[in-house]
Amino acid sequence: MQENPRKRGRPKSFSGNAAQTTIQSLDRALEVLDRLAASKGLTLTEIATDLGQSPATIYRVLATLEARAFVEMDPAAQAWHVGPMAFRLGSAFLRRSSVAERSRPVMHDLMQATGETSNLGIERQGEVMFVSQVETNESIRAFFPPGTLSPIHASGIGKALLSRHGEDQLNRYFRTCRQDSFTDKTITTPEALRQELALIRDQGYAYDDEERTVGMRCVAAPIVNLYGEAVAGISVSGPTHRMASERIAEIGALVRDAANTISRGLGAPDAGDNG
Repeated sequence: MQENPRKRGRPKSFSGNAAQTTIQSLDRALEVLDRLAASKGLTLTEIATDLGQSPATIYRVLATLEARAFVEMDPAAQAWHVGPMAFRLGSAFLRRSSVAERSRPVMHDLMQATGETSNLGIERQGEVMFVSQVETNESIRAFFPPGTLSPIHASGIGKALLSRHGEDQLNRYFRTCRQDSFTDKTITTPEALRQELALIRDQGYAYDDEERTVGMRCVAAPIVNLYGEAVAGISVSGPTHRMASERIAEIGALVRDAANTISRGLGAPDAGDNG
């Protein structure tokens, strides 16, 4: 027996034209929610003035949202705020905002733009664990199958993640993790690594210049969540003859933009400042 096909997300008769498919009153209600979410509370008059609507119209919107607990009013200040139901919906979004899922299309774009392999990694007990990779078609390429571990201090993604650590986290890292040498370019002292992390914060991307493997380079940037915490890192890696020194700034900008795109998808408050 043939299974029933899954229902479509929209009817065929709707072309996607905004004027045809949007509901004005619902759009206005969402605009009110958006204004409240960006503020510390607004009065009825402030909302109406901001949106160019009459107070009576905006009050009907607020009363409807209040009945569903999407907004609530502080009687003392006569100010409206986002309500608990809005948080519940936001939590539902967080449950499906898998960083690996959201990163995949961005990684494909990054590989196409740079011509090099794109990687996604997370921090795990003082090391970087690679969780996803989009390989270049070049015959000579970096290869990190999911589950591969790399020392955090000798990895582009690792240094990008360390750059987001607070002072207490960094001190804990230096106390508990060794900075072993792998090549003559590996950074092996806390002082030198701190200087490197300051540079990463300034430019928004990290650069692994043959610090783990001779002949291979990597450029990475941190991915942050809605709390501004680094939850993963994205990078491109390849041989030095293709990732020449004069290309690093260009590649760094592309990697930083890719990280910002993913961070925005995770609800980062200011994805433009994740370095």
